[in-house]
Amino acid sequence: MIKRDLVSILDIRDDFNEIVNLGLKLKRSRYQTNPVVEGRSMGMIFEKSSTRTRVSLETAMYQLGGNALYLNPSDMQMGRGETVEDTSRVLSGMLDIITYRAFDHANVVKLAKFSSVPVINALDDKEHPLQMIADFMTIAEKIGSFQGKKFSYVGDGNNMVNSLVLTCAMTGMDISIGTPKKHAPDQSFIDEARKIAKQTGSKVALTDNPAEAVESADIIYTDVWVSMGEEKQREEKERDLKPFQVNSQLVKNAKKDYIFMHCLPAHKGLEVTEEVCESINSVIFQEAENRLHSAKAAIVYLLSH
Repeated sequence: MIKRDLVSILDIRDDFNEIVNLGLKLKRSRYQTNPVVEGRSMGMIFEKSSTRTRVSLETAMYQLGGNALYLNPSDMQMGRGETVEDTSRVLSGMLDIITYRAFDHANVVKLAKFSSVPVINALDDKEHPLQMIADFMTIAEKIGSFQGKKFSYVGDGNNMVNSLVLTCAMTGMDISIGTPKKHAPDQSFIDEARKIAKQTGSKVALTDNPAEAVESADIIYTDVWVSMGEEKQREEKERDLKPFQVNSQLVKNAKKDYIFMHCLPAHKGLEVTEEVCESINSVIFQEAENRLHSAKAAIVYLLSH
C-alpha cells in the first residue's frame, strides 16, 4: 500500500467530499475509538504557536484510541542542526503518522518525501489544508451543497487564501477574493484554481473592491492581517488593509442569511468587528469545534490508505 500525505489540499482533491462526510460522521460519534487508529502514535512537530491545531490533533488521537506526542523543534535535534531528511527517517521508524506546522512549505514537502508514514501539513507559509476540511464541514452543516454557492474572502492574500481558492474550485463553489493589489494572493494558486474551475464549473474572481467581493455572497471569510513571522510588516499591512475590514456596513452587500467564517484567532477591531463576530450569522466557534472532527477525518483517512 502506497502511503498518502496531506501536504497540499490538492493531495485529497478526488476524495475531499468523502473526507468532509467522514468528519461529519465522526462528529456524531465523538467518543468512539477507531480500529484504524487504536494503538497508533502520532508525532507533532510545531515550529509555530497553536491553539486549535495542537488541541484538535492531540484530542483527536486520544478519542480515536491513539497517542500523540508534541515535539518542539527547540527540544529536538532538529533545533541543533539535524536535517529535516534525517529527522523524517528517524521519526517515521517510530511513529505511524507525523504532523508538521512549519514556517517553510519546502520543509513540509521534504519531510513527507523522506517519511515512510503519512505526513499532515498542520499549516505552513503556503497552505493550511486541515483548516479546509473543518471549514467545508461547517459550510455543509449550515448551507448544504457547495456547487454554485458564492464564497467571498476579504483581507490579506495569505496562505489561507491559497488553500481556499483551490478548495472552492475543487468543490464547484464560486470564489471572489477582495484584497489590495499590493497584498494579492500568490498568482500560481489562482492560476491552478482557474484550471480546476474550468472542470468543475466554478468561477474565480479577484478584485480590490471589498464591497464587490462580497456582493450576494453566501459565505464571507476573513483572516488576520499579519500572519506569524510577518510582525515587521504590521504597521504597513494594518494601514493598507483597513478598508477591507469585515464590518456591519460591508456585510450588507451579502445575502441576508450569509454565514461569517474566520479560522481564528480573530483580532476584533482590525480584520473584523466584534459586532460581526458575535452576530447570528457568525459560525466561527462551530468552525473551530470542527477542527477536532476534521483532524479525526484526516487521520483516519490517511491511516486507512
